[in-house]
Amino acid sequence: MFEDSLMESAGQIRTRSRRYAAGSFALQAALLGGLALIPYLYPAALPRQSLSMLLTAPPPPVAPAPVQHTVSSAAPPVRIDNAFTAPRLIPAHIAAEAPGPSLPGSIGLDEASHTTSPLSSLFGTGAPAAAPPHVVAPQPHGPIHISSGVAAGQLLAPIRPVYPAIALAARAQGTVILAATISKSGAIENLHVVSGPPLLRQAALDAVSRARYAPYRLNGEPVEVETSVQVVFTLGN
Repeated sequence: MFEDSLMESAGQIRTRSRRYAAGSFALQAALLGGLALIPYLYPAALPRQSLSMLLTAPPPPVAPAPVQHTVSSAAPPVRIDNAFTAPRLIPAHIAAEAPGPSLPGSIGLDEASHTTSPLSSLFGTGAPAAAPPHVVAPQPHGPIHISSGVAAGQLLAPIRPVYPAIALAARAQGTVILAATISKSGAIENLHVVSGPPLLRQAALDAVSRARYAPYRLNGEPVEVETSVQVVFTLGN
């Protein structure tokens, strides 16, 4: 009795577990099929990004550019006629051509003796060439400024100023700078003081006014020049 009851209960458990497994499998298959059909039945429920990915068609492939084959045409050979090619047939009699007009400066022939004229061979028959015009350099307007070093080179005798007694008593010394114009003859004109100690200015003016210079020449002609002169006064020991 006990064994019969165990065998009967075991058969019932196996039958129920098979039914549950078959029902569970059918339910899962139905759920998976429903999930797979949702995008086709309700496309609005899908996200926009995934929908655009599904509906966007791939771009068409780019067609390759046609290859152009350039055919270089061979240049026709150029025929060069040589002017110095010897003729094949030499005529027996060659007609003399009439002489053309003589050009200026060409070597002439004497009509009687058919000899070259010495004068025509040396000088030609053309007109003599005109001499180039003489260009005169324009003269400058007003005195030309030169440096004190250039003016010192034109000085004929050194400048020796006389030291004033009042400047010696006051122990005054220094440099007096003067501006002057050297005339065409070399004399000093328009002399005036630029700077320097007041006690020494008159002595510097007297010394420079007596100075003489060699005329400054431009293109071989004497011209007036402007320059500066420095007179140095130094107390001796």
